[in-house]
Amino acid sequence: MNARASSGSNERETNALRWLLEPDQPAVQYHALVNLLGRAETDPEVRTARSRIGRVGWAADQLRAQGPKGFWERREPRNVSEYVDFLYLPPYLSTNWRALVLADLGIDPSDPRVRKLAGLMFDYKLRLSSPFNFFHEEVCISANTARMLTRFGYGEDSRVRKLYDWILEDQREDGGWNCSQGTPGTLDAWEALAAFATIPKPKRSPAIERAVARGAEFYLERKLYEEGRKYGPWFRFHYPNHYFYDILVGLDLLTGLGFAGDRRLNPALEILREKRRADGTWLLDKVHPDTGPGVSVYSGPRKIRPLVLEPAGRPSKWITLKALTVLKRVDEARS
Repeated sequence: MNARASSGSNERETNALRWLLEPDQPAVQYHALVNLLGRAETDPEVRTARSRIGRVGWAADQLRAQGPKGFWERREPRNVSEYVDFLYLPPYLSTNWRALVLADLGIDPSDPRVRKLAGLMFDYKLRLSSPFNFFHEEVCISANTARMLTRFGYGEDSRVRKLYDWILEDQREDGGWNCSQGTPGTLDAWEALAAFATIPKPKRSPAIERAVARGAEFYLERKLYEEGRKYGPWFRFHYPNHYFYDILVGLDLLTGLGFAGDRRLNPALEILREKRRADGTWLLDKVHPDTGPGVSVYSGPRKIRPLVLEPAGRPSKWITLKALTVLKRVDEARS
């Protein structure tokens, strides 16, 4: 690379990072400081950014609409039988989906609004004495809940540990997972690995480490997209992800779990690099549910309102943050 090209590349990196560090979205700023600049959680700038996540930007926008009992619906449920629907319906806008976003953004677990939200999940879907719980649910639900509650500070709770036990039990012989029982693994079922990734490595049991290794191999054997080579949404980048998969989700998972040096990531990394814009950013391609080009089957409801943080088709701070984090992990693993 000549000096001019190198200078242009450095300027692009600097400009993209400066954009992510702007204070308008403290969730992005916080993750950029920690994951891109390597700052410690005790760093004053990191602490300030995290403390603002619930007060400014996307997380604050979500929390302003939260009801007094912790729900996001226009009215509160009238009885216990309605609570499950109120956690999950309507799709993508109700309590469960907003909680997943708040967990991703890095909101402070001590925030009383987060404690109230976690309490809803424990009270209505993690009752050990109730037959209506997540301990034998499909992995996309159980693992999403485990990931959310671990990020909310409940990773040591016996009910959350029981969720992890179920995720281990549900791993298929081929190393993957599937939201349908009695079926082989599929790349779509990424939630189990995402849940394990929230557990600090020193705290992972030998059984979890074995499951992670088997699960990672399942993805690496398939280059993160081989079983859906012609499935358009896997090659478009989205957020929120809800329970949908794309190759940026896969790259973030595998590199975050310590497999950034594996050369079988290269085909997906090539796609990631090709999608980068001249200014150093990446677009948010679609907002889920993605029913755009290349979608031959979509079984979800047709008339829904998506949960939108950033407009589709525009440069995205969240997608750019994730993409740069992936590339940094790869560079560090291969240097």
